Amino acid sequence: MYKLILVEDEEEVRESVVQEIDWASCGFEVADTAENGSEAMELIEKWAPDVVVTDIRMPFMDGLQLSEWIRGKYPMTKIIILTGYDEFEYAQKAVKMHIDEYVLKPFSTQELMQALAKIKRLIDEEIARKENVLTLQEHYRQSLPVLREVFLGSLMNRKLPRAEIEQKSLNYNVKIDGASFVVSVLSMDNPGGEEAADPNGRRAGSQSLKYSKDQELKLFAILNISEEIVNKYEAGIVFLHNGNLVLLTAAAETDQEAVSKRTASVLEEIRQSIEKYVKLSVTIGVGTVTADIANVSYSYKSAVMALDYRLILGNNRIIMIDDVEKRAVEKLQFDELKEHALIRCIKVGTLQEMKELVDELFQGIEAAPVSFKDYQIYLLEMLTAILKAAKDANPDLDPVLGASFNPFAEIHKLTNPQEAKDWIAGLCGRLMSSIVSERQSSYKSLVDKAKAYALAHYHESDISINKVCSHLHISAGYFSGIFKKETRMTFVGYLLHIRMEAAKEMLRTTDLKTFEIAEKVGYSEPNYFSYSFRKYVGVSPKEYKNSSREA
Repeated sequence: MYKLILVEDEEEVRESVVQEIDWASCGFEVADTAENGSEAMELIEKWAPDVVVTDIRMPFMDGLQLSEWIRGKYPMTKIIILTGYDEFEYAQKAVKMHIDEYVLKPFSTQELMQALAKIKRLIDEEIARKENVLTLQEHYRQSLPVLREVFLGSLMNRKLPRAEIEQKSLNYNVKIDGASFVVSVLSMDNPGGEEAADPNGRRAGSQSLKYSKDQELKLFAILNISEEIVNKYEAGIVFLHNGNLVLLTAAAETDQEAVSKRTASVLEEIRQSIEKYVKLSVTIGVGTVTADIANVSYSYKSAVMALDYRLILGNNRIIMIDDVEKRAVEKLQFDELKEHALIRCIKVGTLQEMKELVDELFQGIEAAPVSFKDYQIYLLEMLTAILKAAKDANPDLDPVLGASFNPFAEIHKLTNPQEAKDWIAGLCGRLMSSIVSERQSSYKSLVDKAKAYALAHYHESDISINKVCSHLHISAGYFSGIFKKETRMTFVGYLLHIRMEAAKEMLRTTDLKTFEIAEKVGYSEPNYFSYSFRKYVGVSPKEYKNSSREA
């Protein structure tokens, strides 16, 4: 069943439509009815209906104004306009707003049911298109090469959770099972006479690198040769990333030296074949061997660093990072994933989440063969992430860190991992508390400003959330959530409250007419003011005035 809201200012027409149509047989249920556009807006926000059937001419807000609002906020909602023969100008405007269906008044039950049937078919077709499994499967199949490249690129750029790697490699048919993994980056030496781009997509020289069609063809030729050799030896997966060729090798053996030698042998054949058949020289950087697929981003980064050594060692060769640099152990890599997790937890996490994260950051470090200097650098990287979070949140750091805070001195005082863990956990906890306090103060200040603005401008008929947000320089979505959280009511509800309370005060203490009071509290339509007052107070303005005077 699709939800429907009927908007019609004539009560008799509204009731007859609801009663005379077998809504269930049409595939609809009437969630609610409204007698004008303003009331309909509240109901639409409450029910989020599939269809709105609305009269074109109504007091307070007509059907076109309502339709325009619906199109802006609920673009998927279908609209049926009820219009008369003498409302051609309205109908013309409706055409421009892409109204889904029209029914001319006076209309029969059958005519409205026919319009509903058309709308139902339209919604059914839209849902069928979205849910059509065969269509989705075909789109997915066509998108697989792109999804595969994006996934492999993500593996190189950052550390992904192991569960995500396993799931995506299965979904995209990427075979990366193994006990050891290593990444190699192949870069053309001076393609087309230009200086080569580095593996991060930057140019080594001062001018921008412009790949010509010829260079793209060379890269394609290199890819084909590399794939053929890699597939022959079942040596891994070859793909393009940041303008270079990347080989991700997954080996069954755990002996890192053996994996490095076998990979180097395959790469040497690739290098020689490219030089022979494409008449190009390439330099290949080989990263560290890792036992965890989740850590291949480290291997990629070290392969990129190995390529940098061609400035010293020369081009047209294989450069292995283990030959030119001694790499730090993986457990002490404070990578992008860890940094993001720590910053996120400080900003929006709970103390329990922070405890678990800090435990994870220090897990196994005590048993790891690392130097004291490497350990200090690891702590400084953590501290940098903490200070980044503090900078973003902008709290007063003196109470958190202390006015004479010196991170180098603090870290030097630490004598064991447990002390370091407690220090980091305490620092994060104090910062989290400071951020929460600052945020609550900011929320309260924001709401107070909004309330003050509403009290100063409630007499203006065009006051709205957007106008308040423009005054406060914030987005409507953010403001609405904060205001409701702090006051337990919407801004529209608060505005109605102060308008009605002001109206009640005037009715009790002045001799102003109802239309005068309506204008003073921001209503351009006296009738709509009376309607809203009765709905809020339970009696009409006149009845309220008389009862308050009698009392």
